[in-house]
Amino acid sequence: MKDYEIVIGLEIHAEVNTNSKVFCSCKNEFGSAPNTNCCPVCVGLPGALPVLNKKAVEYTIKAGLALGCEINDIAVFERKNYFYPDLSKAYQISQLVKPLCLGGGIELDNGKFARLNRIHLEEDAGKLTHKNQTIGTLVDYNRGGIPLMEIVTEPDISSADEAVEFLTKLRRTLIYSGVANCRMEQGGMRCDVNLSVKEKGSNVLGTRTEMKNLNSFKMVRRAIEYEAKRQIEELESGGKIVQQTRKWDDNKGKSFPMRSKENSNDYRYFPDPDLLTIEIDREDVEEIRKTIPLLAEGRKKIYVEQYGLPEYDAKILTNDKFISDYFENCLKIAHMPKQISNWIMTDVLKLLKDYPTEDLTNIISEKNLMEIISLVEKREITRPNSKALFEIVSTATISRNADKFENEDLTKDESTEEINAKKLAEQNGMLNSFSHEELVTAVENALANFPNARKDYNETPDKVLRFYIGKVMAFSKGLANPQEAEKLLKAELEK
Repeated sequence: MKDYEIVIGLEIHAEVNTNSKVFCSCKNEFGSAPNTNCCPVCVGLPGALPVLNKKAVEYTIKAGLALGCEINDIAVFERKNYFYPDLSKAYQISQLVKPLCLGGGIELDNGKFARLNRIHLEEDAGKLTHKNQTIGTLVDYNRGGIPLMEIVTEPDISSADEAVEFLTKLRRTLIYSGVANCRMEQGGMRCDVNLSVKEKGSNVLGTRTEMKNLNSFKMVRRAIEYEAKRQIEELESGGKIVQQTRKWDDNKGKSFPMRSKENSNDYRYFPDPDLLTIEIDREDVEEIRKTIPLLAEGRKKIYVEQYGLPEYDAKILTNDKFISDYFENCLKIAHMPKQISNWIMTDVLKLLKDYPTEDLTNIISEKNLMEIISLVEKREITRPNSKALFEIVSTATISRNADKFENEDLTKDESTEEINAKKLAEQNGMLNSFSHEELVTAVENALANFPNARKDYNETPDKVLRFYIGKVMAFSKGLANPQEAEKLLKAELEK
């Protein structure tokens, strides 16, 4: 069997996060009743004229700048002609010859720079819902006309791993930039995969196929692995690859032919006569550049170099913008980066798996988390009790915000009283009430009641110390401060 290389190019569609659609004033909103966010413009009624949404253009340029693109001096909207039920006017307003952004790319962890070909702005199509043979297919035009960035890569990607990494970093950049929410479960980001295989070392590209509308990273990975295997097996058996568009069925784990693959000529592009050429001023571009916030890599660098966090912590905290924002909001209350990082990574994110939300205050507020951390640092609460307090506070918070989670079995807390971590600690008797004198007595009792253990201190000091701390904590019923107990025990054992 010959050695083959996979060649992948991606076409990513990301809905732009504007309030209204790209050529009319209808709402850009997910979840509305079908066909309620529509007007004569976005459904293409005769005589209706499009008016360009300036914010959609600015956001596309902003995305391009964040990804290292060059911004064209002029951009032209064209009509891409095809007939399909979800496109009521039988053409899509898009860009071909003069897109808004050219070039750019994303560096992968292996050092490869995956290049972009372009980013252009277009309108989204409606959504088809295929029912049964009796009802047929239903169409919802709410999505039609929503501003859509199409981000096209060069064929630089060589594996499913690289494709998923590229998409992960792209999604993160768009979200951090504030130009798109990329909620894949809502269709806010979709991916088409163009894939071919060639003999290893050959400069001749193979015939490519395209798999449309993959809306999860898991789906992208599975589709790439299947299609690469299918093409290699076809070539090895003496067959030829047919250039075609294929539909991925995630339930069956297979792709199926849909139609022969179109080229740009098939769409008969021509400039839209109802829209003027966009002239892009360099000063405007620089003003847009100033609005780009610190992106994930920039934040990660600060967390490591200025806050002293390990690379692993910084990576986890910056994987999602809402987690990074929560971390930084906690820092504004008290600058304890490592302690905050530890609690977020071990406790908050554990709850996030069971209660998915992009607003971590639905789980526990920054104020209450910092109150718990402060109680620990001031040694007003033991670590075991602080974990128990976290559970009490988070349970109350989750219950109060029950309607914001997917789990419908949660009982909503209708009380209006503010959830206060310290007050709950007091009510549950969790705050330290063990005096220094009582701690000294507990240490003396532990040493006196178990004298044989201290004989091994010189050989296994850590083991002996842990033994005595356990005895002190048992004597105090968990109320003693273990750090203070350790200090006193060390002083006595080293005499």
